[in-house]
Amino acid sequence: MSDADPHAGQPVEHRGPSLADAERAVILLHGRGARAQGMLGFADDLPSEGTAFVAPQAARATWYPNSFLEPTEENEPWLSSALGLVSDVFADVTEHVPADRVALLGFSQGSCLGSEFVARNPQRFGGFVAFSGGLHGPEGTTHDYDGDLDETPVFLGCSDRDPHIPEERVHETRDVFESMNADVTERIYEGMGHTVNEDELEHAADILGSL
Repeated sequence: MSDADPHAGQPVEHRGPSLADAERAVILLHGRGARAQGMLGFADDLPSEGTAFVAPQAARATWYPNSFLEPTEENEPWLSSALGLVSDVFADVTEHVPADRVALLGFSQGSCLGSEFVARNPQRFGGFVAFSGGLHGPEGTTHDYDGDLDETPVFLGCSDRDPHIPEERVHETRDVFESMNADVTERIYEGMGHTVNEDELEHAADILGSL
């Protein structure tokens, strides 16, 4: 691990068929303090036949050191390194599976990272699922992203009282993705806390099942 690129060379976990044999793929992004191996458990709740699940591991189990609500520069170079790793994994996956059959799914910090990756690399993805997350930046940030997501299906799910993710940031993220021509579904769950519920998993399964 280098100071300039802390996530360089991090391992990537796999579950399901090889990418060469897969009909679709899902890139799974774990939360702070978690492990890539744990994210592969989502395969039990999602359409798995013909699906390659790919989960990169963050260095020291964190994608960036501070809250996603801090100024972006406060999370550098970790954030740029994390985005670079996701980009490398996406490039590896799309050597075998078309981008419009590749979905990204993140929880918590991984959801925030995924939101930034999708917004900064607009194209037709197979889908993006954000469990408890949103775009980076402090309150009042103007999220100016150019590009067309070409009706990529996006699901944003979060609690109305999540201790880490303000509800308003979820709404802001929804608005940004809609302005970029994504097909966005947002669900805010009363009193849920910082977790994933069955309704969210069903929405994610619907996106993957449509690929």
